[in-house]
Amino acid sequence: MSILFSIESLTAGYEDKVVLRDITMQVEENDFIGIIGPNGGGKTTLLKVILGLLKPFSGRVDFSPGNLRYNQIGYMPQVAQGDTLFPVTVEDVVLSGMMHGKGARGSMGRNDKKHAGEVMEQLGLTSLARQPLNELSGGQLQRVYLARAVSGSPRLLLLDEPATYVDTSFEADFYDRLRLLNERMTIMMVSHDVGMISSWVKSFACVNRSLFYHPHSKITEEDLRLYGCPIQLVTHGDVPHVVLHKHE
Repeated sequence: MSILFSIESLTAGYEDKVVLRDITMQVEENDFIGIIGPNGGGKTTLLKVILGLLKPFSGRVDFSPGNLRYNQIGYMPQVAQGDTLFPVTVEDVVLSGMMHGKGARGSMGRNDKKHAGEVMEQLGLTSLARQPLNELSGGQLQRVYLARAVSGSPRLLLLDEPATYVDTSFEADFYDRLRLLNERMTIMMVSHDVGMISSWVKSFACVNRSLFYHPHSKITEEDLRLYGCPIQLVTHGDVPHVVLHKHE
């Protein structure tokens, strides 16, 4: 695989607080990276730096290896179901992901609406196109925000805990759709659920102030301890449950 972009000796944080220290990694075309780590370890901060929303204290994100541009990045932030009171339809939200370069008026033409329709069809949203957001289930709502993130045909898709509000019945379907999207774009996804996403991702990046890249989708509890990622493992059997480390 070719390199899409690289992160070089990056240190970042907020005001005088360092959250990420001396991060270095290369992200390859069409990788599907699960970003894991404890709360406060810097996962969302990493996404913000890649997006250009947060300026690093030192180091840099270098897009030159793959000629990546900011307008070629799709982003799905953490979204709560309460963020649906504004009176917009599913189609409106998907079209909003295509606003880059439309100017002050932001008018959408026939081709834009056709493309939005194709994206909605790919994500199983066609029948909901005219539906207001506040009438959707959690799983449907997350698919809408995913559709907005990919409607601009990005080369890089950044997802911040996308399955947080997905209904259990939608979860596998949601990840199946991400796998299809991964055929044409690189995906970096923040998640706490290692057990679930290991079936879909291709590699892991453990973020806990520093970053350790694991180039495979299989990661063990020993790996997590070595990488400094004290996170919970969840099994998905007949009765899903949390697996806790034995006390020493």
